[in-house]
Amino acid sequence: MAVKPLAETDFYKKQIRLALRNCGVIDPESIEEYFAVDGYQALAKALTQMTPEEVTQVVKDSGLRGRGGGGFPTGLKWSFTAQNDADQKYVVCNADEGDPGAFMDRSVLEGDPHAVVEAMAICGYSTGATEGYIYVRAEYPIAVKRLEIAIADAKKHGLLGKNIFGSGFDFDLHIRLGAGAFVCGEETALMTSIEGNRGEPRPRPPYPAVKGLFGKPTTECNVETFANVPQIILKGAEFFAAMGTEKSKGSKVFALGGNINNTGLVEIPMGTKLREVIYEIGGGIPDGRKFKAVQTGGPSGGCIPAEHLDIEIDYDNLSAIGCMIGSGGMIVIDDSKCMVDIARFFLDFTVDESCGKCSPCRIGTKRMLEILDKIIEGNGTLGDVQKLEELAAHIKDSSLCGLGQTAPNPVLATLRFFRDEYIAHVTEKKCPAGVCKAMLNYYIDPEKCIGCTLCARACPTNAISGKVKEVHTIDIDKCIKCGACETACKKHNAVYKA
Repeated sequence: MAVKPLAETDFYKKQIRLALRNCGVIDPESIEEYFAVDGYQALAKALTQMTPEEVTQVVKDSGLRGRGGGGFPTGLKWSFTAQNDADQKYVVCNADEGDPGAFMDRSVLEGDPHAVVEAMAICGYSTGATEGYIYVRAEYPIAVKRLEIAIADAKKHGLLGKNIFGSGFDFDLHIRLGAGAFVCGEETALMTSIEGNRGEPRPRPPYPAVKGLFGKPTTECNVETFANVPQIILKGAEFFAAMGTEKSKGSKVFALGGNINNTGLVEIPMGTKLREVIYEIGGGIPDGRKFKAVQTGGPSGGCIPAEHLDIEIDYDNLSAIGCMIGSGGMIVIDDSKCMVDIARFFLDFTVDESCGKCSPCRIGTKRMLEILDKIIEGNGTLGDVQKLEELAAHIKDSSLCGLGQTAPNPVLATLRFFRDEYIAHVTEKKCPAGVCKAMLNYYIDPEKCIGCTLCARACPTNAISGKVKEVHTIDIDKCIKCGACETACKKHNAVYKA
């Protein structure tokens, strides 16, 4: 039997490897193997053949936008720092990947750490910075170890430190470990944490390009953004700009997960249709279920319903329907899931991760969560749905940082596309997906029950009665709705919930 090349398999044939180009290909702990795939040639080109202004212009012309969620033009961000004079400037890499189900940055750092080191040095040259910090989650010990090896090897070969390539340019790198606070993914909170303080955001302006780390002009980009830079410098702006859409160039890495057959990292050209990702790369929905939505952008994002399966994935298209690419989490949801429950899951995460500095986020998201709990428990009203929307608007307008400003997005997106599920919860006291336990009761179908007693033996509260080979019944008052009976009766499917 012939074995297909990896690039011809369904999972890979529509992908393009830019940020992930070396992951799984080279030994990430060997600088020599990075040299073999043109490693540090982009840095050499920048320092010996280009001015800092020319480097910035190439990044601008490439159309590279921030891959951390905001989608801000990278070259423009670099130019803001470059134009500010200061005795010290910094470059910061945001590797504090906090979205549930996201592991894009982790894979780059573990598989190709030198690409980030090289890109940060290029950024330092472009902006006039001589020092950089990589802020990485302590929960990523392999990434931290490989970054330490990469930085040490780069220094040993004269690629970091003083007078790199005899150009007169000095640049050094440090690693700082984060303790897992989601808010530290926001650039000003991240810088506050690097400084040794509690990770809380700062008011903007002044923006980091003017007053950032230690009060000095700072350029902050995430791991995936930096991973694209060496190729752009080495191959030219046109190379990168030739891929993607008019306003969203290049490729984007997504962590594809949830109710999908093929899970894992997916790197696709911007403009790829969502349907291609779900059904061709992802292999469709398991167990014959139907696609319901895909959650993008994690706790800060929204959900894309089936009616938008043919949307072309880029920053502007997703923003137009109230969603966002975010850092690249892509959680597929099938028709067995309740969208009110999904919204509650992400909001609960945000409430836990709020730093508490500003009232709209600290108090407002908590009030939204209480309303969602009330709806899920069967005690909600139509007025509660209206309150949710009003609270969401106030929180978006008045929160201090991006975490608070985007926290209501999962709720707003589900209200926009799945309002009928909210209405069913509050008017019919029913969960259409059969997920919210407070609205469910378990029953036994007398035509299917054979009296095998499996359900009764599985019940932890003795709520099921009946003799062997006779139809069993469930005492609704004793039932705690754990679902153990339904699981036990999978063979005959006599137990159902309604």
